[in-house]
Amino acid sequence: MTRRAIRRLLPVLGLLLPSLALAAPARAQTVEEIAQTCRRVGDVPSREGAPQFIRIDADAAAQLAQIGLDRAAIFDRMAETAVPETLGCWAMPTGNFDSQLISVGMSQWNYGTGSLQPVLAAWRDGFRSRRRFHRALAALAPTYGALLFSRDCLAVPVREPCRAGILTAQDEAGRLNPVMTAELTALFESDAMLQVQADAYVRLLLFVRGELLRVFPPGQITIRKVRWAIDTIVQQRQLPPDEDIARLRAKLAAMPAAERWPRLRAIFAWYEALARTIDQDGIVRDYQWNVEQWSCLIDWGLIDPEQYELLHLTFLRSRTAIGNSGRWQALTFSRRGRIILGVGSVGGRREGECPGPHAATRG
Repeated sequence: MTRRAIRRLLPVLGLLLPSLALAAPARAQTVEEIAQTCRRVGDVPSREGAPQFIRIDADAAAQLAQIGLDRAAIFDRMAETAVPETLGCWAMPTGNFDSQLISVGMSQWNYGTGSLQPVLAAWRDGFRSRRRFHRALAALAPTYGALLFSRDCLAVPVREPCRAGILTAQDEAGRLNPVMTAELTALFESDAMLQVQADAYVRLLLFVRGELLRVFPPGQITIRKVRWAIDTIVQQRQLPPDEDIARLRAKLAAMPAAERWPRLRAIFAWYEALARTIDQDGIVRDYQWNVEQWSCLIDWGLIDPEQYELLHLTFLRSRTAIGNSGRWQALTFSRRGRIILGVGSVGGRREGECPGPHAATRG
């Protein structure tokens, strides 16, 4: 074979390798098993070995630098977002267990909210050739690619033929079959889709920047606020509206000093009571430890004014989380509480610890 012929085959081989490596297993893998071998979110080299191949628009980079996000920080935030969403993977596809039909990608874009369709369309359009697109799709998703990129599945909301077709690839518990899992993983771990995901995340960060500037004066935007805003917007699309923020701040300003800590304890009591109810999921391993640790931080005076306000703003937003009629409200508070305080448990994974004697760890 000539060198010229080999060069012509390289792009095809680059597309085929992920598909071959992710050939459908004999049984469905657990998410933990997938996470052990997945392509991890970060400023990774390309499949061909090129370092830092993911591009960040220069104008976007300049704007994000104004809130303390350089290239390394952008990828750090991207990885942090991915941990609770995908265990840090670029793909980690999941099915309809949360009524979103399919969720996939480091930010768990999904058909249910209409966030997945633009990501798929951007990947398709990046080829600028129907022939190249179909060749790539055949290599990465030969079984379900035509369905995933059909007009019915790219519509917002998806149409019934799409919904019916995707549900046939899932079991009664909403778990994707091994073939669909493998093909979505191959697609979302491909170099071209990593660029699409990074572009989408940078657009998210630009929106985060705008929301932070709306809620806080420019000189008061800390990395803690950036991390908190990212998590809030990933889950709930925006920070609290101006009217609610103004009302809350007026109440906090007028609050007698004697009420300061009882009011915060009341929020933790709300969280604990909510977590104990029958229809809160993803929280059973976390909430008791969180309440103990966070209460200990109050006891030891380890919550500063910024943390205090952010916890109240989180209370505003978490109690309006409406997915599955509020099924994830306690979980949203857990996630943001851990970001704000640097102490907390999410999904059974604990971070930090109150140094006081009231922080005895329960088994």
